[in-house]
Amino acid sequence: MNASLEEKVRSCFQDMTVYKRPSQNKFFSSLSIPPYLRDWLMMRFADEKGNVDLEQVAAFVRENIPGEREWGLLKSAMIQDGRSVRFLAKLRVDIDVSTGEGLFSLPDLGFPTRKREAIVDERVLSGHRNELLADSETWGVIECEWRRRIVGGQERDGAIYMTDFKPFQPYTVDLQFFQEARKEFTLEEWIDTILMAIDFNPAGFLNVSQKLTLLSRLLPFVERRVNLIELAPKGTGKSYVMSQISKYGWLVSGGSITRARLFYDIGRKTPGLVSRYDYIALDEVQTITFVDVDEMRGALKGYLESGDYRVGDYRGVGDAGVILMGNIPDEKMNENINMFTELPYAFQESALIDRFHGFIRGWQVPRMRENMKAEGWALNVEYFSEILHALRSEITYAALVDELLEVPRSADTRDTTAIKRLCTGFMKLFFPHVQRIDDVDKEQFEDYCLRPALQMRAVIRRQLHLMDPEYQDSIPDIKVR
Repeated sequence: MNASLEEKVRSCFQDMTVYKRPSQNKFFSSLSIPPYLRDWLMMRFADEKGNVDLEQVAAFVRENIPGEREWGLLKSAMIQDGRSVRFLAKLRVDIDVSTGEGLFSLPDLGFPTRKREAIVDERVLSGHRNELLADSETWGVIECEWRRRIVGGQERDGAIYMTDFKPFQPYTVDLQFFQEARKEFTLEEWIDTILMAIDFNPAGFLNVSQKLTLLSRLLPFVERRVNLIELAPKGTGKSYVMSQISKYGWLVSGGSITRARLFYDIGRKTPGLVSRYDYIALDEVQTITFVDVDEMRGALKGYLESGDYRVGDYRGVGDAGVILMGNIPDEKMNENINMFTELPYAFQESALIDRFHGFIRGWQVPRMRENMKAEGWALNVEYFSEILHALRSEITYAALVDELLEVPRSADTRDTTAIKRLCTGFMKLFFPHVQRIDDVDKEQFEDYCLRPALQMRAVIRRQLHLMDPEYQDSIPDIKVR
């Protein structure tokens, strides 16, 4: 990113920027710190020129973000010394329906191993209900102590109680401020600003097409229930984008997945991944298996179509998009042959594939090289991911897309839904400042929203036709009014 654009980013976003240095990434990786937390730490310990005191960072992490070894010492301090402890951690809170208690877990520390070993104090739960229960996992500064559980006036086994909680939300998400700031950038500048925000150097891409292909991975971050398939060579950054940029997504890397994990666990009475995250990315999809293929196919078809699901007597809803990601050999990187033979058997059904909105040609994204890593002043990825999450709830953009597009009356409903949903996601990414039709540059909208959406859906259509000739090899002639 050129120096003048860096200065514009700093001028417009001020405290939301950080100086990114690829040379420091290994240091933060060694601390098991995700990028959204990394950027916050860099801002906290950086001087005006963006130089970070790594020794201070390491000391802060040791003191405030325990690993499994430190967690053992903290438990000892609570149980044997009677001390309360305070630290920064990722946590999840669920309500126990039978008792009404809030039960918390610390996923990175593997705690607890048994039910009711970790309980949220009633006062803390009532005071922070929205932060603790709105999302499945959240980062926060928590205070804990060990004490005996009192049930019916009787002392029971001990448990660790969360006695205080402060959410890790270092930024106030002001969408209006963000939308106004976007007006200061040309479209070309804005695309490069987004790339830098998610840790990619714009100079590492050969053309705009490569940049747009990579940024299409962000569609599920900004638009609800966008379902995508991406096949790409190894080393193009698929897993990084889906696992490291936002705390609101979940990456599943191969293995067996059950309906209980994805949708609803009857035994635990807890909603699954699709109800707790913005998107679920099934990585290394070729290695993913389902215990009951027919059961999972049926559940997925219903969810991908309408966003709801039934498990036993439970009816649930979710906003998560589902993304299939897999590696593909050179000879299969051709949308005019059946690429989906690379998918596991469970997904080789046309009725299921039809419910995926678009295909990302991952082979158009260059392999990660050192010159593709962001270096310079850029938006803090934690701030940017919070903005993307907030944009999911904005309905103005979908209404604008409806008004902008002319859809033939004979258009297939699934095609129309897919194209409009992809268009809306692109509008939120590239044109978040538009609020009325008069704000829209229709030529840019066609080039950067409609055309990519049509292309992404067209690949799905072509693959459907190759899988099942009953499907036509064409998409509706949707145009800008």
